[in-house]
Amino acid sequence: MYTTAVEDYLKVVYELMREDGRATTTGIADRLGVAPASVSGMFKKLVEMRLIEHTPYQGVVLTPSGEKLALEVIRHHRLVELYLAEALGVPWDEVHVEANRLEHAISPAIADRMAAALGYPVTDPHGAPIPTKEGTIAAVATRHLSDLRVGDRGAVAEVIDEDASLLRSLAGLGLYPNALVEVVARGADGETLTIRVGEAEHQIDHHAASRVYVAPQDTVLPLLSEEAGF
Repeated sequence: MYTTAVEDYLKVVYELMREDGRATTTGIADRLGVAPASVSGMFKKLVEMRLIEHTPYQGVVLTPSGEKLALEVIRHHRLVELYLAEALGVPWDEVHVEANRLEHAISPAIADRMAAALGYPVTDPHGAPIPTKEGTIAAVATRHLSDLRVGDRGAVAEVIDEDASLLRSLAGLGLYPNALVEVVARGADGETLTIRVGEAEHQIDHHAASRVYVAPQDTVLPLLSEEAGF
């Protein structure tokens, strides 16, 4: 019923609302790699389709119908990511791009079969929750690693997967889902953090730290499998 472009826009609106608290023309254009004028044109179509509500200069929000469709696309995307990682051994910094290509090609029935084959997983390789086929999604109380104070500890709940090179860098620091992390110090500029992951200490800049969601240390996080972690 819907084009790939429509599904892409709704997914990005959902993700930006979750990551940044709002979905603006500029943010969507940057994420999709299109011109702001193209975004404005798509906004008009999505409003007519009753999938978003648009307030000039404030961005857009999804309608209930738009959110339902966005979550279906996200479900397909995250199941594909996990299938590629677990069944085919594709590295966690490569599955996102591949899933972007495949998420539109599978039907809800195939997504259900994929979920069953994977043992009905609840998170993707980056810790992001996988929506149910009913259109619900689990929520864990998290904070950006960049917002933690010195002495704060937590467990990595999710790593944003848009930037493959950043994922490789975070992997080098051991910042996989369920890893325990502690903020040891902040730089004089307040932007650079010194963190402890396991027995090792590392420095991480504000941007990278803002792409990592951390849950309280005593939170029981859902595991990908009995061998969670890569």
